[in-house]
Amino acid sequence: MTKSIVCLQSLTPEQQELICAAAPGYTLSLANAKSPDLNLLAEAEIVIGWAKGISGTLLKPESPLRWLQSWSAGVEKLPLEDLEKKGILLTNASGVHAEPIAAVIIGFMLMFARNLHTAVRNQQNRDWHSDGSESELTGKTAVIAGTGAIAAETARIAKAFRMETIGVSRSGRAAQGFDKVYTTALLADAVGQGDFIINTLPLTDETRQIFDARIFSACKQGSYYINIGRGATTHTEDLMTALNSGHLAGAGLDVFETEPLPKEHPLWGMEQVIITPHCAGATDRYADRLVDIFTENMQSYLQSGVPSRNLVDYSRQY
Repeated sequence: MTKSIVCLQSLTPEQQELICAAAPGYTLSLANAKSPDLNLLAEAEIVIGWAKGISGTLLKPESPLRWLQSWSAGVEKLPLEDLEKKGILLTNASGVHAEPIAAVIIGFMLMFARNLHTAVRNQQNRDWHSDGSESELTGKTAVIAGTGAIAAETARIAKAFRMETIGVSRSGRAAQGFDKVYTTALLADAVGQGDFIINTLPLTDETRQIFDARIFSACKQGSYYINIGRGATTHTEDLMTALNSGHLAGAGLDVFETEPLPKEHPLWGMEQVIITPHCAGATDRYADRLVDIFTENMQSYLQSGVPSRNLVDYSRQY
């Protein structure tokens, strides 16, 4: 009997062929996420992606859904409790973003170190000016909250600039590319050593607004904060207070508590802040990397019934 895989994202013919080759005995169908075919989804054992209005169909008792492959690394917007109750395996897209997001993080650091953000503004005003405060990354310390794929790639590149790298994770276990790793409970101790504080954390009950006044006050005077994780892991008002006081020298922000960031929001007008519109993970290679993850997982799913990579732990929410 033929089984069904439904993908709610666009795939090239080549990508479709890779999935079909990895999934003998399955049919692959594409559905439009904006107006998904619920009848098609009602027959799916495996779904790639997510869309509004499909949970009622996929979570019915009679639904054959066994595995959901998220198109994103973050899964906080999915009905996690309901998926867990139904015993649905959930995998995320962790690893897809490592290269492009690490490049953005390094870019933020270089812009701040070399005052490129002010140079761009000066160019707009045809103002030939330098205040002489340019620095470099060599010898600086990057404290990275999280030690996953994005953090590891960032640490690897930071080492090319001869930076010290400090990681922060729940376990505090040693991780490749990091000179040392602290537990999350010691986040305040870790950030006090950093010239750049980099937030790569997922959004969970434990990480919501974890970067607050207490943590920002523990940061080194004149350090920089970079957030490419999730906006709600940061208490925005506390961040602005730290920036306005000069305790933090600047911030590179790709994610925000409210998105899009409202046009009237004060962050837009802060010259020490660099804003990107939640696009750090965007890349023309995104779908290729997601398909690589899925096909690898498909092999283990066929062998053992469980995908081996990026399996979400519902108790941790990532």
